[in-house]
Amino acid sequence: MNILILGSGGREHALAWAVKQNPKCDRLIVAPGNAGIAQLAELADINILDGAAVANFCEENAIDFVIIGPEAPLAAGVADATRAAGLLTFGPSAAAARLEASKGFTKEICDACGAPTAGYARFTEAAPARAYVTAMGAPIVVKADGLAAGKGVIVAMTLDEALAAIDDMFGGEFGAAGAEVVIEEFMTGEEASFFILTDGVNALPIGTAQDHKRVGDGDTGPNTGGMGAYSPAPVLTDAIAARAMDEIVMPTIREMARRGTPYQGVLYAGLMIKDGQGRLVEYNARFGDPETQVLMLRLGAQALDLMLACAEGRLNEAKVNWAEDHAITVVMAAKGYPGAYEKGSHIRGLSRMPEDSRHMVFHAGTAEKDGRIVANGGRVLNITARGDSLAEARNRAYAMIDHLDWPEGFCRSDIGWRAL
Repeated sequence: MNILILGSGGREHALAWAVKQNPKCDRLIVAPGNAGIAQLAELADINILDGAAVANFCEENAIDFVIIGPEAPLAAGVADATRAAGLLTFGPSAAAARLEASKGFTKEICDACGAPTAGYARFTEAAPARAYVTAMGAPIVVKADGLAAGKGVIVAMTLDEALAAIDDMFGGEFGAAGAEVVIEEFMTGEEASFFILTDGVNALPIGTAQDHKRVGDGDTGPNTGGMGAYSPAPVLTDAIAARAMDEIVMPTIREMARRGTPYQGVLYAGLMIKDGQGRLVEYNARFGDPETQVLMLRLGAQALDLMLACAEGRLNEAKVNWAEDHAITVVMAAKGYPGAYEKGSHIRGLSRMPEDSRHMVFHAGTAEKDGRIVANGGRVLNITARGDSLAEARNRAYAMIDHLDWPEGFCRSDIGWRAL
């Protein structure tokens, strides 16, 4: 079959890598892709936020299956446009993607179905929000309601930080995403990512992971889009996962269906785990980044079969075949990230990196210029490895990094430390 993947990051490189392993894949196109993806798929230059343009491209290229990677095209209704054109599509409708596109909407759903989550309040003006946090005190969590590329959540440990976050959000720091603000109680515990496929009725858990959001070793410094991840997440035990399915995930899926907006695609539940129970931190309407990189290295070719079963409404027949293994990914970022950073530096040593079922470099922000691979983003490479133990996977990943010659890049040296 002919398959189109939308997106350009490490998540999409990992998805493309897994899809390409499957013999069902005849032709693979990724739009817009990156320099790493170009080594295994055709690239297409289309506006992935324009549903009509995507649907037209699919018709012209006899595409059989569309996989939507990032959240922005989902929120823009691209899945609605491709489904309306009769295309098999992996990814929720714009109405269902509100589970990520609006923090306030997610809280409303949790209230309606009784899913355990943090206490909260919603605000559309700064003054009452400031009064609320002053009354509640710190630590407290301030969230821009809309999509802010993973940066619209401030965990304020002091009242001054919380007030500054409110002023920034209503002052336009995150554009339209900050027009409404959700303020939540600060939850303690350990956070983990739980990935579930759903066709709107049935649900199939497909793995767990933990990522490292802060830029520096020991989880210090500002939040980023993620500096590394590992799978599985030992803290998210089978018992906790089963309880989360019963108390959070299935009630959400049923509530979305009851509203006439069934959720079809991957539902990524961020859980805060304490005393044997998970509470919902947030939903994402797509695979996490960099968690996808470790999930896909472990899942391999079956990832396509699972996504097809999801899109075709056959999830009740599907099952995941897990190897008893571990995977880890270390993000190489441009110096200065998540603040200002320079683009265009030459990355040497990639040809020396092993690439096989246990070692893979997924490109996140790269481009090709004059036959050379150059940095073209903040998070640039995902150095990913599998092993029989997490320690073995970690050692392999860091050994791969030793082959790189890229002085303009940096990484954390302690990915996986919580589990190790």
